[in-house]
Amino acid sequence: MMRIIAVLLLLLPGVVAAFGIKLMRDTLFDDFYSILLTKGIQFIIGLLLFIGGVAFLGGYIFHRDQKKQRIKQYNNKEKTYNNK
Repeated sequence: MMRIIAVLLLLLPGVVAAFGIKLMRDTLFDDFYSILLTKGIQFIIGLLLFIGGVAFLGGYIFHRDQKKQRIKQYNNKEKTYNNK
């Protein structure tokens, strides 16, 4: 049951990103939704939805791979070199 819920939670950002692509495409092909005020706002909302959905999915994949030690751990400390 938990896996089904997890898949549905990952499906939602994908749907949001797809809807963002649809809004941007409709703006470029001169299809306008009357709920949104102008075509520029429609394009920007679509772009934000697309970036948000892709960023969430990318962050999830990055976190999962980091947890399973498939990628190198980041160390935010500055490296110091001894000049001898």
